[in-house]
Amino acid sequence: MADTSDFRTGFAMRHRNDLWTIVEFQHVKPGKGPAFVRTKLKGVTSGKVIEVTFRAGEKVEEIRLERRNYQFLFRDGEFYTFMNTETYDQIQLPKDTLGDLPLYIKESDLCQVLLLDDKPLTVEPPFTVELAVSQTDPGLRGDTAQGGTKPATMETGLVVQVPLFIEEGEILKVDTRNGKYLGRV
Repeated sequence: MADTSDFRTGFAMRHRNDLWTIVEFQHVKPGKGPAFVRTKLKGVTSGKVIEVTFRAGEKVEEIRLERRNYQFLFRDGEFYTFMNTETYDQIQLPKDTLGDLPLYIKESDLCQVLLLDDKPLTVEPPFTVELAVSQTDPGLRGDTAQGGTKPATMETGLVVQVPLFIEEGEILKVDTRNGKYLGRV
């Protein structure tokens, strides 16, 4: 058991019969009343983010999650196959457990798999990925007074808002945390 003084970003715990990791936390000591810890928790399996307030010193059950590097090999129907880069062991995960991960990865990309007692829980993509633009409308200069954007469909099916000068076939860097365009490669 751990308490609120052990909280840090990435800390994993069991709360409300589910597994959560801390995204943000803040210790608050008001002038009046007891201290408390305000947190943002992200569900390990669901990806849902909630805000929870804990009393200072409150006990929580700490969970030891292990992160290992895996390479995405291929898609076989509704299953995605990943290979451990150290042991070459392969695992297959159903598409419905991956959330929006398939929109960000292509074959041979590296990902991190979160494991609890050597059982895979979820897969996390790298923070940024490089994807090619498969379809976008031509952008015309002078259409806007400010810098305008247009939708572009990437090779994985992800739709990203990009500047008007981006053309089909270009390779772009995309942030996987919010799905935003970061720049050309």
